[in-house]
Amino acid sequence: MKVYKAQVLTYCLMRNFAGSDILSTKDLTREEIEFILSRAEEFLPVARKQKTLNLMEGVVLAALFYEPSTRTRLSFETAMLRLGGKVLNVIGLDNSSVKKGETLYDTGKMVDGYADVIAMRHPAVGSVKELADGAGIPVINGGDGTGEHPTQALLDALTMKLERGGIDGLKIALVGDLKNGRTVHSLAFLLSRFKVQLILVSPKQLGVPEEVKEFLHFSGIGFEETESLEDALKVADVVYMTRIQKERFADPAEYERLKDVFVLDRALMEKTGSKATVMHPLPRVGEINNDMDDLANAAYFRQAQNGIALRMALLALVLGR
Repeated sequence: MKVYKAQVLTYCLMRNFAGSDILSTKDLTREEIEFILSRAEEFLPVARKQKTLNLMEGVVLAALFYEPSTRTRLSFETAMLRLGGKVLNVIGLDNSSVKKGETLYDTGKMVDGYADVIAMRHPAVGSVKELADGAGIPVINGGDGTGEHPTQALLDALTMKLERGGIDGLKIALVGDLKNGRTVHSLAFLLSRFKVQLILVSPKQLGVPEEVKEFLHFSGIGFEETESLEDALKVADVVYMTRIQKERFADPAEYERLKDVFVLDRALMEKTGSKATVMHPLPRVGEINNDMDDLANAAYFRQAQNGIALRMALLALVLGR
Protein backbone atom coordinates (compact mmCIF):
# COMPACT_ATOMS: atom_id res chain seq x y z
CA MET A 1 0.00 0.00 0.00
CA LYS A 2 1.26 3.48 -0.85
CA VAL A 3 1.98 5.94 1.96
CA TYR A 4 0.92 9.58 1.64
CA LYS A 5 3.60 11.99 2.80
CA ALA A 6 1.92 13.72 5.75
CA GLN A 7 -0.38 12.30 8.41
CA VAL A 8 -2.47 9.84 6.43
CA LEU A 9 -3.01 6.89 8.69
CA THR A 10 -6.69 7.00 9.59
CA TYR A 11 -9.08 4.22 10.39
CA CYS A 12 -11.60 3.22 7.69
CA LEU A 13 -14.09 0.38 7.73
CA MET A 14 -13.05 -2.84 5.94
CA ARG A 15 -9.68 -1.40 4.95
CA ASN A 16 -7.51 1.63 5.49
CA PHE A 17 -8.10 3.51 2.23
CA ALA A 18 -5.32 6.00 3.04
CA GLY A 19 -2.62 5.69 0.39
CA SER A 20 -4.69 3.33 -1.78
CA ASP A 21 -5.27 3.55 -5.51
CA ILE A 22 -8.82 3.41 -6.88
CA LEU A 23 -8.39 1.66 -10.22
CA SER A 24 -11.29 -0.78 -10.62
CA THR A 25 -14.66 -1.49 -9.04
CA LYS A 26 -13.69 -5.16 -9.09
CA ASP A 27 -11.32 -4.36 -6.22
CA LEU A 28 -14.12 -3.13 -3.94
CA THR A 29 -16.25 -5.23 -1.61
CA ARG A 30 -19.89 -4.43 -0.97
CA GLU A 31 -19.01 -3.11 2.49
CA GLU A 32 -16.38 -0.79 1.02
CA ILE A 33 -18.78 0.47 -1.65
CA GLU A 34 -21.46 1.18 0.95
CA PHE A 35 -18.91 2.96 3.13
CA ILE A 36 -17.78 5.17 0.22
CA LEU A 37 -21.41 6.01 -0.63
CA SER A 38 -22.19 6.92 2.98
CA ARG A 39 -19.15 9.21 3.08
CA ALA A 40 -20.23 10.80 -0.21
CA GLU A 41 -23.65 11.60 1.27
CA GLU A 42 -21.91 13.48 4.07
CA PHE A 43 -20.18 15.68 1.47
CA LEU A 44 -23.38 16.52 -0.46
CA PRO A 45 -23.97 19.85 1.38
CA VAL A 46 -20.42 20.96 0.49
CA ALA A 47 -20.82 19.85 -3.13
CA ARG A 48 -24.13 21.73 -3.33
CA LYS A 49 -22.52 24.94 -1.96
CA GLN A 50 -24.62 24.82 1.22
CA LYS A 51 -21.56 24.76 3.48
CA THR A 52 -17.80 25.08 3.21
CA LEU A 53 -15.02 22.80 4.39
CA ASN A 54 -11.26 23.35 4.51
CA LEU A 55 -10.32 19.69 4.69
CA MET A 56 -7.62 19.76 1.96
CA GLU A 57 -5.58 22.81 2.94
CA GLY A 58 -2.04 22.34 1.63
CA VAL A 59 -3.02 19.36 -0.58
CA VAL A 60 -2.39 19.32 -4.36
CA LEU A 61 -4.31 17.23 -6.90
CA ALA A 62 -2.62 16.46 -10.23
CA ALA A 63 -5.37 16.10 -12.84
CA LEU A 64 -3.78 14.24 -15.77
CA PHE A 65 -6.42 14.10 -18.51
CA TYR A 66 -4.89 12.77 -21.70
CA GLU A 67 -8.32 12.10 -23.23
CA PRO A 68 -11.24 14.59 -23.58
CA SER A 69 -13.35 15.09 -20.45
CA THR A 70 -15.75 17.67 -19.09
CA ARG A 71 -17.69 16.25 -16.13
CA THR A 72 -15.01 13.96 -14.71
CA ARG A 73 -12.19 16.52 -14.85
CA LEU A 74 -14.28 19.43 -13.63
CA SER A 75 -15.86 17.44 -10.81
CA PHE A 76 -12.45 16.23 -9.57
CA GLU A 77 -11.13 19.78 -9.69
CA THR A 78 -14.25 21.22 -8.08
CA ALA A 79 -14.12 18.56 -5.36
CA MET A 80 -10.54 19.46 -4.46
CA LEU A 81 -11.06 23.23 -4.67
CA ARG A 82 -14.24 23.20 -2.57
CA LEU A 83 -12.35 21.22 0.07
CA GLY A 84 -9.65 23.90 0.21
CA GLY A 85 -6.96 22.19 -1.88
CA LYS A 86 -5.21 23.11 -5.12
CA VAL A 87 -5.09 21.57 -8.61
CA LEU A 88 -2.38 21.09 -11.24
CA ASN A 89 -3.55 20.28 -14.78
CA VAL A 90 -2.22 18.36 -17.74
CA ILE A 91 -4.82 18.29 -20.52
CA GLY A 92 -4.21 16.33 -23.73
CA LEU A 93 -1.38 14.06 -24.81
CA ASP A 94 0.17 16.87 -26.88
CA ASN A 95 0.71 18.92 -23.72
CA SER A 96 2.71 16.33 -21.81
CA SER A 97 6.07 14.61 -21.94
CA VAL A 98 4.26 11.41 -22.93
CA LYS A 99 4.26 13.02 -26.39
CA LYS A 100 8.07 12.92 -26.24
CA GLY A 101 8.11 9.25 -25.35
CA GLU A 102 8.16 9.37 -21.56
CA THR A 103 6.63 6.24 -20.07
CA LEU A 104 3.59 6.52 -17.85
CA TYR A 105 5.57 4.74 -15.15
CA ASP A 106 8.14 7.56 -15.21
CA THR A 107 5.36 10.16 -15.33
CA GLY A 108 3.99 8.65 -12.13
CA LYS A 109 7.37 8.88 -10.43
CA MET A 110 7.81 12.48 -11.58
CA VAL A 111 4.35 13.71 -10.52
CA ASP A 112 4.94 12.09 -7.12
CA GLY A 113 7.23 15.02 -6.35
CA TYR A 114 4.70 17.69 -7.31
CA ALA A 115 1.35 16.53 -5.97
CA ASP A 116 -0.29 14.50 -3.21
CA VAL A 117 -2.87 12.60 -5.29
CA ILE A 118 -3.46 11.93 -9.00
CA ALA A 119 -6.67 11.68 -11.00
CA MET A 120 -5.97 10.36 -14.49
CA ARG A 121 -7.74 9.65 -17.76
CA HIS A 122 -6.04 8.05 -20.76
CA PRO A 123 -7.23 6.44 -24.03
CA ALA A 124 -5.38 3.14 -23.48
CA VAL A 125 -6.67 0.24 -21.37
CA GLY A 126 -4.33 -0.39 -18.43
CA SER A 127 -2.65 3.02 -18.71
CA VAL A 128 -3.71 4.24 -15.27
CA LYS A 129 -2.34 1.08 -13.66
CA GLU A 130 1.01 1.65 -15.42
CA LEU A 131 1.23 5.19 -14.02
CA ALA A 132 0.12 4.02 -10.58
CA ASP A 133 2.94 1.45 -10.55
CA GLY A 134 5.41 4.32 -10.76
CA ALA A 135 3.68 6.76 -8.43
CA GLY A 136 4.15 6.71 -4.66
CA ILE A 137 0.97 8.72 -4.08
CA PRO A 138 -2.67 7.59 -4.52
CA VAL A 139 -3.94 7.34 -8.09
CA ILE A 140 -7.63 7.44 -9.03
CA ASN A 141 -8.75 6.09 -12.39
CA GLY A 142 -10.81 8.65 -14.31
CA GLY A 143 -11.21 6.33 -17.30
CA ASP A 144 -8.76 4.16 -19.25
CA GLY A 145 -9.90 3.66 -22.84
CA THR A 146 -12.59 0.99 -23.12
CA GLY A 147 -11.49 -0.47 -19.80
CA GLU A 148 -13.01 1.00 -16.64
CA HIS A 149 -14.30 4.19 -15.03
CA PRO A 150 -14.71 3.32 -11.33
CA THR A 151 -15.56 6.78 -10.02
CA GLN A 152 -18.41 7.06 -12.54
CA ALA A 153 -19.78 3.70 -11.39
CA LEU A 154 -19.61 4.82 -7.77
CA LEU A 155 -21.46 8.07 -8.47
CA ASP A 156 -24.01 6.04 -10.46
CA ALA A 157 -24.54 3.83 -7.41
CA LEU A 158 -24.86 6.93 -5.24
CA THR A 159 -27.50 8.28 -7.63
CA MET A 160 -29.47 5.02 -7.53
CA LYS A 161 -29.37 5.08 -3.75
CA LEU A 162 -30.56 8.70 -3.59
CA GLU A 163 -33.21 8.36 -6.31
CA ARG A 164 -34.55 4.90 -5.46
CA GLY A 165 -33.82 4.61 -1.75
CA GLY A 166 -31.39 1.73 -2.23
CA ILE A 167 -29.86 -0.63 -4.78
CA ASP A 168 -30.90 -4.14 -3.70
CA GLY A 169 -33.95 -5.44 -5.56
CA LEU A 170 -33.64 -3.13 -8.56
CA LYS A 171 -34.05 -4.19 -12.18
CA ILE A 172 -31.49 -2.14 -14.07
CA ALA A 173 -31.35 -1.81 -17.85
CA LEU A 174 -27.92 -0.94 -19.28
CA VAL A 175 -28.51 0.45 -22.76
CA GLY A 176 -26.35 1.34 -25.77
CA ASP A 177 -22.70 0.67 -26.56
CA LEU A 178 -22.02 -1.99 -23.96
CA LYS A 179 -18.92 -3.21 -25.79
CA ASN A 180 -16.92 0.01 -25.64
CA GLY A 181 -18.61 1.75 -22.71
CA ARG A 182 -16.16 1.72 -19.79
CA THR A 183 -18.85 3.22 -17.54
CA VAL A 184 -21.01 0.16 -18.16
CA HIS A 185 -18.15 -2.24 -17.45
CA SER A 186 -17.34 -0.64 -14.09
CA LEU A 187 -21.01 -0.34 -13.17
CA ALA A 188 -21.67 -4.01 -13.98
CA PHE A 189 -18.75 -5.06 -11.76
CA LEU A 190 -20.03 -2.83 -8.95
CA LEU A 191 -23.65 -3.97 -9.22
CA SER A 192 -22.52 -7.59 -8.97
CA ARG A 193 -21.98 -6.88 -5.25
CA PHE A 194 -25.73 -6.23 -4.81
CA LYS A 195 -28.95 -8.19 -5.26
CA VAL A 196 -30.05 -6.82 -8.62
CA GLN A 197 -31.19 -8.02 -12.02
CA LEU A 198 -29.54 -6.62 -15.13
CA ILE A 199 -31.07 -6.17 -18.57
CA LEU A 200 -28.33 -5.69 -21.17
CA VAL A 201 -29.79 -3.77 -24.12
CA SER A 202 -27.55 -3.39 -27.18
CA PRO A 203 -27.12 -4.33 -30.83
CA LYS A 204 -25.36 -7.68 -31.13
CA GLN A 205 -22.26 -5.93 -32.47
CA LEU A 206 -22.01 -3.83 -29.32
CA GLY A 207 -22.80 -6.38 -26.64
CA VAL A 208 -21.10 -6.63 -23.26
CA PRO A 209 -17.62 -8.21 -23.52
CA GLU A 210 -17.42 -11.87 -22.57
CA GLU A 211 -15.13 -11.18 -19.62
CA VAL A 212 -17.78 -8.91 -18.09
CA LYS A 213 -20.50 -11.56 -18.58
CA GLU A 214 -18.21 -14.19 -17.08
CA PHE A 215 -17.69 -11.96 -14.04
CA LEU A 216 -21.47 -11.56 -13.66
CA HIS A 217 -21.98 -15.33 -13.99
CA PHE A 218 -19.30 -15.98 -11.39
CA SER A 219 -20.92 -13.42 -9.05
CA GLY A 220 -24.32 -15.06 -9.40
CA ILE A 221 -26.03 -11.96 -10.81
CA GLY A 222 -29.03 -12.63 -13.02
CA PHE A 223 -28.98 -10.89 -16.39
CA GLU A 224 -30.61 -11.10 -19.78
CA GLU A 225 -29.61 -9.71 -23.16
CA THR A 226 -32.02 -8.06 -25.58
CA GLU A 227 -32.08 -5.66 -28.53
CA SER A 228 -35.42 -4.15 -27.48
CA LEU A 229 -35.35 -0.94 -25.45
CA GLU A 230 -39.15 -0.96 -25.42
CA ASP A 231 -39.30 -4.35 -23.71
CA ALA A 232 -36.71 -3.27 -21.13
CA LEU A 233 -38.64 -0.11 -20.31
CA LYS A 234 -41.70 -2.14 -19.40
CA VAL A 235 -39.95 -3.83 -16.47
CA ALA A 236 -36.90 -1.75 -15.49
CA ASP A 237 -36.65 0.34 -12.33
CA VAL A 238 -33.57 2.15 -13.67
CA VAL A 239 -32.68 2.77 -17.32
CA TYR A 240 -29.00 3.61 -17.79
CA MET A 241 -28.61 5.05 -21.29
CA THR A 242 -25.20 5.39 -22.95
CA ARG A 243 -24.06 6.88 -26.23
CA ILE A 244 -22.73 4.91 -29.17
CA GLN A 245 -19.04 5.77 -28.95
CA LYS A 246 -17.95 7.19 -32.28
CA GLU A 247 -14.30 7.43 -31.27
CA ARG A 248 -14.10 3.64 -30.75
CA PHE A 249 -15.23 2.74 -34.29
CA ALA A 250 -12.68 1.85 -36.97
CA ASP A 251 -15.40 2.02 -39.65
CA PRO A 252 -17.28 5.38 -39.77
CA ALA A 253 -20.07 3.80 -41.82
CA GLU A 254 -20.73 1.26 -39.05
CA TYR A 255 -21.06 4.09 -36.55
CA GLU A 256 -23.50 5.96 -38.77
CA ARG A 257 -25.60 2.81 -39.07
CA LEU A 258 -25.77 2.24 -35.32
CA LYS A 259 -25.64 5.72 -33.78
CA ASP A 260 -29.43 6.18 -33.50
CA VAL A 261 -30.35 2.58 -32.73
CA PHE A 262 -31.77 3.56 -29.31
CA VAL A 263 -33.49 6.87 -28.70
CA LEU A 264 -35.42 7.47 -25.48
CA ASP A 265 -38.12 10.13 -25.60
CA ARG A 266 -41.25 11.03 -23.70
CA ALA A 267 -43.50 9.25 -26.21
CA LEU A 268 -41.69 5.93 -25.64
CA MET A 269 -41.87 6.37 -21.86
CA GLU A 270 -45.62 6.99 -22.10
CA LYS A 271 -46.14 4.11 -24.53
CA THR A 272 -44.47 1.62 -22.17
CA GLY A 273 -45.90 3.16 -18.99
CA SER A 274 -42.36 3.34 -17.63
CA LYS A 275 -41.70 5.12 -14.35
CA ALA A 276 -38.04 4.12 -14.41
CA THR A 277 -35.33 6.44 -13.16
CA VAL A 278 -33.45 7.54 -16.28
CA MET A 279 -29.68 7.89 -15.96
CA HIS A 280 -26.83 8.64 -18.37
CA PRO A 281 -23.08 9.15 -17.73
CA LEU A 282 -23.14 11.97 -20.34
CA PRO A 283 -22.44 13.41 -22.81
CA ARG A 284 -25.60 12.47 -24.66
CA VAL A 285 -25.50 12.71 -28.46
CA GLY A 286 -29.13 12.09 -29.35
CA GLU A 287 -30.00 8.94 -27.40
CA ILE A 288 -32.10 10.90 -24.86
CA ASN A 289 -34.46 13.47 -26.35
CA ASN A 290 -34.59 16.92 -24.73
CA ASP A 291 -38.31 16.44 -24.07
CA MET A 292 -37.27 14.04 -21.28
CA ASP A 293 -35.40 16.68 -19.28
CA ASP A 294 -38.27 18.04 -17.18
CA LEU A 295 -39.57 14.63 -16.12
CA ALA A 296 -39.22 14.03 -12.38
CA ASN A 297 -37.55 10.67 -13.02
CA ALA A 298 -34.95 12.12 -15.44
CA ALA A 299 -31.95 11.97 -13.11
CA TYR A 300 -28.96 12.39 -15.44
CA PHE A 301 -28.12 16.01 -14.56
CA ARG A 302 -28.52 15.32 -10.83
CA GLN A 303 -26.34 12.26 -11.43
CA ALA A 304 -23.56 14.45 -12.87
CA GLN A 305 -23.72 16.78 -9.85
CA ASN A 306 -23.45 13.80 -7.49
CA GLY A 307 -19.99 13.21 -8.93
CA ILE A 308 -18.58 16.12 -6.94
CA ALA A 309 -19.58 14.67 -3.56
CA LEU A 310 -18.48 11.18 -4.56
CA ARG A 311 -15.05 12.40 -5.63
CA MET A 312 -14.75 14.49 -2.47
CA ALA A 313 -15.28 11.30 -0.50
CA LEU A 314 -12.66 9.38 -2.48
CA LEU A 315 -10.09 12.16 -2.16
CA ALA A 316 -10.69 12.32 1.58
CA LEU A 317 -10.39 8.56 1.96
CA VAL A 318 -7.23 7.99 -0.09
CA LEU A 319 -5.57 10.99 1.59
CA GLY A 320 -6.61 9.90 5.06
CA ARG A 321 -8.36 13.18 5.78
